[in-house]
Amino acid sequence: MTTYRLEKLTVRHQAGTRAPALHAIDLVVEQGEQLAVIGPSGAGKTTLLHTLACAHAPADGVFQAFGRQPWALSGKARHQLRANLFLAPQTPPLPPRQRVVSAVLAARLPHWSLFQALSSLFKPVDPDAAYDALARFGLGDKLYARVDRLSGGERQRCGLARLLLSSAKVFLVDEPLSALDPALSQLTLSALQQEAARRNATLICSLHQVEMARANFARIVGLRDGRIVFDCARDDVSDAMIAALYQNESVAPHPHETHATPDRLAIGACF
Repeated sequence: MTTYRLEKLTVRHQAGTRAPALHAIDLVVEQGEQLAVIGPSGAGKTTLLHTLACAHAPADGVFQAFGRQPWALSGKARHQLRANLFLAPQTPPLPPRQRVVSAVLAARLPHWSLFQALSSLFKPVDPDAAYDALARFGLGDKLYARVDRLSGGERQRCGLARLLLSSAKVFLVDEPLSALDPALSQLTLSALQQEAARRNATLICSLHQVEMARANFARIVGLRDGRIVFDCARDDVSDAMIAALYQNESVAPHPHETHATPDRLAIGACF
């Protein structure tokens, strides 16, 4: 089953003559695939994830999710389709005064009655499930902490623990490692990938850490200036392609890649 089909997709943040945030994107993702999206800051990675989450309507082109065109559906039908999608932003919108257990259990709100939702704020409905989800990200000891007492990296992982309690068939994860050390980064990616594999969910993860993308994902999409530069199997992504993708960036993605000579001809080799 195909999760996403994008053909010549163009997305603008606002109407007018402004350059598109995504331009002529072609992308097909099958159910259960796991892929990383890499590229320099401002490449359009976050916009792509929000578009896949049906948060941005395309300006042109074809956008299908689960074989349907979300923006041709009624508002109610589109809302039902979104229930299959979990977007984990880089900075999760967690209420600062809320307990972590309540913030994580909020993933189940779509399936609860109003009474259950309100009751859970005073007495969490299933704290064991919240603990298990947090523990997979190394946060089991934060179950009853307040959200505003968490570090930036802990908030990120708290947001991802929500994902484990959702019923989503697609995980759209934006920069989940930006505030984590290498050990926690690997733990976090492993938890996401294992859960995706367990439920045959599609995982699309944007990353600044190129070496983590190459080590953990079988398929890598390179994005720059709102365009897909390459879409390749991991073993086909060369250092030269990475160097060209990040050309003129002030910060190199990885020390061993800075010496590669940019090769623009090599970039399109995987299309």
